[in-house]
Amino acid sequence: MTAETLRALEAAKAGDNEAMDGMLRENAGLIWSVARRFFGRGVEPDDLYQLGCVGFIKAVRGFDNGFGTQFSTYAVPKIAGEIRRFLRDDGAVKVSRGLKERAQTVRTARSRLEQSLGREPTVTEISEATGISPEDIAACELATAPSESLQKQNGEDGLTLEQVLGDDGQEERLLERVALREAIAALPERERAVIALRYYRGLTQSRVAQTLGVSQVQVSRLEKRAVERLREEMDQ
Repeated sequence: MTAETLRALEAAKAGDNEAMDGMLRENAGLIWSVARRFFGRGVEPDDLYQLGCVGFIKAVRGFDNGFGTQFSTYAVPKIAGEIRRFLRDDGAVKVSRGLKERAQTVRTARSRLEQSLGREPTVTEISEATGISPEDIAACELATAPSESLQKQNGEDGLTLEQVLGDDGQEERLLERVALREAIAALPERERAVIALRYYRGLTQSRVAQTLGVSQVQVSRLEKRAVERLREEMDQ
């Protein structure tokens, strides 16, 4: 281990977030190499990577240079262990074949409409082209979206869903990105659609209201109830 790597490791271990971010960036290849071992088990690759990052952070915090081993040798079982724990506890969001097929139909229609319209189509236009309701479009896109999509800013105040629900430490934040997908999947259909359209598609409340055929007041109430449910679920 180089002296520079050791200094960065010690700084990250001591709570330097910039040093930790640097360690995560530099070791992204290592984390991905471990995460790939678990592909095909019903968990999105990005979620596996996020879980691997949690294990990596735990490895940084627990490593002692006096162990007489390379940090990577120590980190790999920590990364794998975090992913195995999640899979063992059956924490994965299961996406049905039918939902995946609808998501593919939506993606195909979106691409075709983008070419014909010369712009990104609206959810309403995709709904008309596919016969799939706006709620179902939102649900299938959300279920098959990578986890970082949940960090998308909404169309009015620029807030992400993570910011609305509250911000915790780095390790907790990584874990919650995975848990948040599960909590959203458990929401009532209309609330799930509002959250998807607001925070995944980044639409304003008025645009969501037009898409779902309801009033903006109803959208505001649905969003408020959904956020309250999510906050309660995440606080458990």
